[in-house]
Amino acid sequence: MTSFLSPARRVWLRLGLNEIGPLVSFLGLALFALAFVMLANEVMEGETNTFDRALLLALRSPDNPADPLGPGWLEEAARDITGLGGTAVLGIVTVSAFIALLMAGKRGAALLVLIAVDGGMILSGLLKSGFDRPRPDLVPHAMEVYTASFPSGHAMLSAIAYLTLGALFARMFARKRLKAFIMGLAVFLTLIIGVSRVYLGVHWPSDVLAGWCVGAAWASLCWFVTLQLQRRGQVEKPGEAAAES
Repeated sequence: MTSFLSPARRVWLRLGLNEIGPLVSFLGLALFALAFVMLANEVMEGETNTFDRALLLALRSPDNPADPLGPGWLEEAARDITGLGGTAVLGIVTVSAFIALLMAGKRGAALLVLIAVDGGMILSGLLKSGFDRPRPDLVPHAMEVYTASFPSGHAMLSAIAYLTLGALFARMFARKRLKAFIMGLAVFLTLIIGVSRVYLGVHWPSDVLAGWCVGAAWASLCWFVTLQLQRRGQVEKPGEAAAES
């Protein structure tokens, strides 16, 4: 399609594609990081307590706070969904993606995936230790938990892993509908995993919101780095990226 454009038009198109991506990813990093800082400040001051308690109780039976709303199968499904953001599952997904990218000859992208997810795990641990917020005691937990509450590690790490992988794999296809489907699936998984944590009573809603914010900020940073490496041909060789026209 670009072959039918004038030389000047092709230059402007290339400049737009090269500059808009890094700009959007950098803005995403700044906005999500700012949102996390503001939310963390509210949590530390206790300003989110009313919101947290109201939403957590709204997902429980009024007559029995130990019983999540909905039929029994929904609670079991929530446990299955929340497992998609667990360390074991994300580890399998990350290693599988790493191997697939290596087999495709994309060593830079493979290394980036490992750095993104492993770095996110380290960051999650540091944040949890730093804030050391207790888990909700308002309702019984529907599953075992072993770490501090803020931010939600499941929400954070699912955002990092699925959004980063979604953005990488979406670039391998030229069709916009397929790109949109891959990214939509990544966002959908991130959202339902976070919601499941609140539904199961193991996180305050503000924990999950914070996890999404810092996870999206980290994923934006990784995507910004990816675009810089791509310019140098270290993520994809020239001509390997899907057509952007």
